[in-house]
Amino acid sequence: ANGQKNVTYSGKGGVPMGSLFARLVFAIKYQEQRIVLSNLINSGSKILFERNPRERVAKVAPWLTLDGDPYPALVDGRIQWIIDGYTTSNGYPYSRKTTLSSATSDALTARSNSITAQSNASVNYIRNSVKATVDAYDGTVSLYQWDTKDPVLATWSKAFPNTVKPKSAISADLLAHIRYPEDMFRVQRDILSAYHVKSASAFYGGQDFWRVPRDPSTFGGNAGNQPPYYLTLQMPGEKKASFQLTTPFVPRGGRENLSAFAAVNSDAGPDYGKITVLQLPRSTNIAGPSQVASNFEAKPDVANSLSLLRQGGSDVVLGNLLTLPVGGGLLYVQPVYVRATSNSAAYPLLQKVLVSFGDQIGFDDTLKGALDQVFGGNSGTSTSTSTSSGATPGSAASASGDLAAALASAKQAFADGEAARIKGDWAAYGKAQARLKSAIASAVAAESRKK
Repeated sequence: ANGQKNVTYSGKGGVPMGSLFARLVFAIKYQEQRIVLSNLINSGSKILFERNPRERVAKVAPWLTLDGDPYPALVDGRIQWIIDGYTTSNGYPYSRKTTLSSATSDALTARSNSITAQSNASVNYIRNSVKATVDAYDGTVSLYQWDTKDPVLATWSKAFPNTVKPKSAISADLLAHIRYPEDMFRVQRDILSAYHVKSASAFYGGQDFWRVPRDPSTFGGNAGNQPPYYLTLQMPGEKKASFQLTTPFVPRGGRENLSAFAAVNSDAGPDYGKITVLQLPRSTNIAGPSQVASNFEAKPDVANSLSLLRQGGSDVVLGNLLTLPVGGGLLYVQPVYVRATSNSAAYPLLQKVLVSFGDQIGFDDTLKGALDQVFGGNSGTSTSTSTSSGATPGSAASASGDLAAALASAKQAFADGEAARIKGDWAAYGKAQARLKSAIASAVAAESRKK
């Protein structure tokens, strides 16, 4: 129905302000005379003055260090903000200290208004021991135990009994929305960049150290580190795709070649928190994110197209450059958006998609079009008459057929995923993404058999 509809707040949260004294106090605090003069405030009125979910949790549990990126979810029919809570210390014996602000800083924390940067606190102990929720309607804060073996949380729970609910109190609906925290992974990748080295002499010599690459979607000398990205992917050796938080690594103090790729399982299941690292041999020469971005810009048709898109009152916005391990190699995908320069509030529109695999680059209006360019489309190639490679005509034809079938499967999975995304069916979307990754892996395998 159209028109105005009046509603009455009925939540648990809020401070009563029905009395004249309370109204005077809040009027002075907020320098707002209407709090006293308005006839809309009655004996049942309440005020919610701590509106930020992260700050509400900090008021309830000041002994927790909170993740900088709270996220909303529909839990048991209500919108809840989910915030990860850490127990930290700087007194853990024989453990290297790190500064939270530097370990968790990247391009996303620097430019996003919705993410809170961590403090300059120095820590050498951090555990994701608490999952907190804040009701978006009335601000009710709930703290749930997540790490059942953390002695620091056990001590705080004794100091403030009944503040933290047991892990068993987490509902199935809430559990389905729990993910691995970003700031925790940022700290872990900072430590991993040096402590993956097993040789004592190499470690003390600073050899083979890694670093997080600069974010290629930002420009200028002040570009921050590339943030970790949540992706649904199937890591080598895994039986099925899962929700993971990922990051690439490049050599510290060297070229921008890719050194490693790490992912942590973010599904709240048996493998939650399991970190998988794909370490590339030092002799390999696989391009890292910055090199891939440069290769994109260096390709004439890509450069010309981007130049045209930047004309006519439009601004080109480069999306996240995603790294995906598929088919024994690494696939890079980056969306390209266009936004009107005359309206900074306008939503960017997807215009192009860039794809890179090995030396091949695809650039098209859609992901499936760019993938077709990289993997040869669904037409296959003609059978070669040369036998010097050792491949028989039959095996080449079979590989071409497999390639065509794999690309057709990838197209269908992409279409199914887009349909599910539009409908908001994220379970179906995740399954379609898993099929897409599997189809791409099959296409890569078929392409390699043709050579």
